[in-house]
Amino acid sequence: MAPASRPLSHDPLWPRAGSWPAFSGAADAALLGVPTWRTSLSPTGAHATPAAVRDALLRYGTTLMGPPAVDLNERIRIADAGDVVDPDGSAGEARVISRVRELADATDLVIALGGDNSLTYPVALGAEATGLITFDAHFDLRDGVSNGTPVRRLVEDDPAATALATTRIDPTRIVQIGIADFANSAAYARRAADWGIRVITLDELRRRGIDDVTEEALETAGSGADPRIHLDIDVDVCDRSVAPGCPASVPGGLQAWELRALTRAVAADPRVVSADLAEVDATADAEDARTVRLAALCVLELLAGLVSRR
Repeated sequence: MAPASRPLSHDPLWPRAGSWPAFSGAADAALLGVPTWRTSLSPTGAHATPAAVRDALLRYGTTLMGPPAVDLNERIRIADAGDVVDPDGSAGEARVISRVRELADATDLVIALGGDNSLTYPVALGAEATGLITFDAHFDLRDGVSNGTPVRRLVEDDPAATALATTRIDPTRIVQIGIADFANSAAYARRAADWGIRVITLDELRRRGIDDVTEEALETAGSGADPRIHLDIDVDVCDRSVAPGCPASVPGGLQAWELRALTRAVAADPRVVSADLAEVDATADAEDARTVRLAALCVLELLAGLVSRR
């Protein structure tokens, strides 16, 4: 029997993450599956990922070591709002927007489990985000509708033409962290520059460090009146050795600890009201499920950031 298929042990003194109660109207944080995949530019099984991440969460505990040690479940109320059915296409996006808006009104943090990167568009709209931070090797500024277009759509789409959408995001309140050499085109780099998007390349991030970059990103995306930041965590920003289940991950990307540290640091800011995890294909992961497990740990890092606000 493979290790991954063995039943998990039970210890009443070692609570496991996951298996949180269903959302019933109020919580501090809510998980929502948004299994987008139909418009992906590359073949993907990303629609299988929300369920896989929930399974992976059961392998982890809920305790921050501190000191003192703190149990997440004792500090915040965490709920699971299930999945949005058929989230692709205009009707699916409308369902995502509606459900995220409902959750955002009742929680401090909505965590959307993708799915390919197309989920960023309706999730950010549903959360009524005024600013955007992305961890991504790619700009996602392509034309059309796909997993390569959500940032452009959040800037350009007419809210009146999108069900339940109320606003565009000012591109000067967008910060893209981890943009990588040989993973983009000069045309999209020029588009980002022309729009005033703040691009922090992978090299710049490593030169300056996580704390410095995080501070700038939060102040840029969180500027203006009543700021509401959406965080897009595209796991393909990571090195392929730690994220083989991301179709577009390349050698030389972020290490797992870097992604986790960035995630917790950004989530600690109360202006962050929503986040998504994108581009993990659970059906293409390594045998040890390292990509899905990293995504699950990012969920816990988001919750840890929320706890630190208290």
